[in-house]
Parts: sequence; C-alpha cells; structure tokens
Amino acid sequence: MIPKRPINADVPAPEEKGGRGPLADKEKSQAKPEQKPSEAPKQANPGAPKALAALVVLALAFIAAAIVFGSGGEGDESGTSAAPTPAPTTANEAEAPSSPTTEELGYPSFATNNTVRIGGSDPVANAAAVSLAVFPSTTEEQRPAAVTVVGEEDWAGAIAASVLMAAPVRAPMLFSNPEEMPEVSEEALAALDPQGSKDTGEAPLFAVGTVAYPGRAAPIDSGDAAATAAEIATLRDRLFGKAPQHIVIASSARPDFAMPAAAWAARSGDPVLYAEPEQLPSQTAGYLQRHPKAPVYVLGPEDVISKDVAGKIEAISKRVERVAGEDPVANALALARFRDGSFGWNVNDPGHGFVLTRSDSPANAAAAAPLSASGTWGPLLLTDDAGTLPPALRSYFLDVKPGYTDDPTRAFYNHVWVVGDQEAISVEQQAEVDGLAELAKIGGEE
Repeated sequence: MIPKRPINADVPAPEEKGGRGPLADKEKSQAKPEQKPSEAPKQANPGAPKALAALVVLALAFIAAAIVFGSGGEGDESGTSAAPTPAPTTANEAEAPSSPTTEELGYPSFATNNTVRIGGSDPVANAAAVSLAVFPSTTEEQRPAAVTVVGEEDWAGAIAASVLMAAPVRAPMLFSNPEEMPEVSEEALAALDPQGSKDTGEAPLFAVGTVAYPGRAAPIDSGDAAATAAEIATLRDRLFGKAPQHIVIASSARPDFAMPAAAWAARSGDPVLYAEPEQLPSQTAGYLQRHPKAPVYVLGPEDVISKDVAGKIEAISKRVERVAGEDPVANALALARFRDGSFGWNVNDPGHGFVLTRSDSPANAAAAAPLSASGTWGPLLLTDDAGTLPPALRSYFLDVKPGYTDDPTRAFYNHVWVVGDQEAISVEQQAEVDGLAELAKIGGEE
C-alpha cells in the first residue's frame, strides 16, 4: 500500500543559496532572447511556498508506490493480477488544508503489481510528477542541475527539448505559459531547486520560447517547430560537446506520429528535427548539412513525411532510414522494436520498462520522457482509446510477456508507467496492461 508518511516527511524545504538559482529571485517575468542565462524578475506570489512540503511528501509517496508495486510477478505464480485499487484516505488527509492534491500533481491514486499510473489531468501536472519521481530532490545529489521550461501549447518544442534529459545535461521538463508559471510547475521547480553546472553551461533553466519562470535561464527562441528544434539541437551539440550519433526527423504536422521521438531522444541524446509532409524546412536542412555523416531516421510513413522529403534528406545525409507504422500505435511499436546498429530500442523480449500514454496528447510524450531515460528505461507506447487496448499493442505485450520455469525470483520482469488520468486511460485498460505484463509460469506442473 502507499505509505501514509514517507521517510522524508520531516525533511525541510531547501534554503536559498546566496542568490544563486531560480529560487533566489523574488520576481517573475517572460524570458529575454539573449545568448546567455538571463535574469527574469518574478512576480510576488505569497501562496507559492505553501504547497512545497506537501509536494515533496507526495513525491516520495509516489516513488514508494513505484517500488512497492513495480516488481512484476515475484512470489505470484498464478499469472493473474488484481485490478487497481484506490489508496486509502484517512480522516486527517481529508481535513488537510488546501494544497495541490495528488490528482493535481499527477501522483497515482492506485498502482498494480506491474503498473504505476501518473494520473494528472493534463501534461502540466504529469510533467511535475515525472520530474519529482526521477529526481526526488530530498538531498543535493538527487536534484537536477537544470530544468527545461516549455510553453503548455508548444508540443513540438517540448518533444525536441526532450533531448536535454539525456546525459550529461539530465534536465527534466516543466510547463509554463507567457503570463505566469502554473502553481504545480512552480512548486515542483522549488523542490527540484536546480543550480546549474558545467554540464548545463551554468544555466539552471532552459526556457523554450516566451514563458514565465523564476530566476535566470538560457533562452531558446521559439518560432515554428523546425526553427525551435534546430536551435535546441544546436544547444545540444554545444552542451554535449560532440556531434550527434544519429538524427531523428519527425512530423511537425502529425504530433501523434512524432510522439515516440521524445522518449528516444531522452534516452539516447539523439536530436529531433522536424519536416512537413511535402517540405524539408530550411532550418532542418541547415542542421543536417552540419552533420552529413550522422545517420538520419525518418519517423513515420510516407503519408506523414513523403518520399520526396526523404529524397531531399538523402541528398544531404550519408544514410537515411525510415521507421514507420501505418497508424500512431503501430508507429510507436515500430520504433520500440527497431534496431539498426546502436539506434533503436530493440525491445523484442521480456525484462523491460515501458511508458504508455494516449496518442492525442503529444505534450504528455515530452512530460513522460524522463521515465525513458532512468529507472526501468523503456520506449513510449501509445493507446488510441480510453477504454480499449489496441489489438496491435496487446499483441506486442504478449510477445514480450515475461515467464519462468522454476524460480520466479530469477526471472525477468516488465514494468509499465501509465501516464494520464482515468479519462485518458481507464482503470480497466490499466488492469489489462497489468495482466499482460505479469510474470507467468511456463511449463511444468500446475
């Protein structure tokens, strides 16, 4: 069960550190388009600190739930799983003063043997929950050096910025807007308390586009999708100190086909650039021309990124391959299965992590990307319906279902993060995924 009081319940909130970092400033405003970390005044917000302690407590409760429920199959030889059960609520919890609730923060109200849900009602809440799950932030060592802040509506910028979660930068993502950072993002940022490092160019924040944030940030201009992605890729090259090993081209017109690129970018450090169905943007072409030896992987079928566009890429790049499925669900599965040298997840056997979200929420792909670059590292999979698991996805889970013959404690296990509330992915669908991920006995006496 989810513990009522996690081990860090009495850990104090981080103190201000001599004016350094985004939390040392007292005012907030929009990012300035400069080439170095810039100061952004922060508007007074007397209510902002009130939920910090609750946020950190809930974050550790979330992580404890993942540990308790994330070990699939051990000690259970029946091959069946119980349906998700809501966590108990005590009277004291019900009477607690108003702070961001578990639903607002995206923390799970239930989990199963093999799944944990991050159940925020929108990507803003889910990004905050994911960031604190990956970086619990109860000690200095658990905090990220930087955080990426992206506009709530900028799914293309968010997917491209997922590459900054890869080592050595390791920057999780939060969402904001031009006028004011949402409270849930603000409280998560207070807990994460990034201070910058050599690996981040001393920037504690990366601000994509015109967004509100506290403190100072390295701004990334946001124009159209292709221009933003090219600028993020250029920043990636500078921070990583090396050319990309591979480059992914995704669709700027079909976000449901671009979504799987976020998880791969976070895991691999390969930049994501954009193409239109019948046009290769000049910004994308310009970046490719700087790295003509890097293999390029076009994500999506020809009706999403045409053969003509692929031909224009081939005229620049030494090697071009297409990874595609006929619909968004199949497209995500294609990348999950794909392998070409060091490119691709190659997840075709048991013993892996997975991240599952809805195909109509591209920002959730970016919000969840840190889960693919930590913990049980695994590809992003998509479902296209709240209540029904797509047949192709069900078949895939059966293909990679773990099993054992004699000793379940020496078996491989699968674990699935479910990202989205019950309106996006129902409890029944989560329970079905849990059963498909469950360790099963193979052969022998019943």
